[in-house]
Amino acid sequence: MDYEQMVMLIKPELFILVPVLNIIGMYIKKTGIIKSWAIPITLGVLGIVVSILVLGFERGFAPSVILDGILQGILAAGIAVYAHQLKIQTTEGRLGK
Repeated sequence: MDYEQMVMLIKPELFILVPVLNIIGMYIKKTGIIKSWAIPITLGVLGIVVSILVLGFERGFAPSVILDGILQGILAAGIAVYAHQLKIQTTEGRLGK
């Protein structure tokens, strides 16, 4: 599954969450407030919480909406981490590190 296919799975109202999580992850990495191995977990939890809140206030906090929020949060965090790693790997690959 490539990047375009993953992006199509995220609901339009939650797509802004991907770059926001990416920026938060870069900030956490630069400040060192959380160890590197815990950043994807932190972004996942944050993505889930925000997705549930956005979808819940939009459609009500029914169990199906909460489940949808969990899945959308995981997808958003996964794409944010994937995009960050893709940037790192291609940059280091071109520089020969």
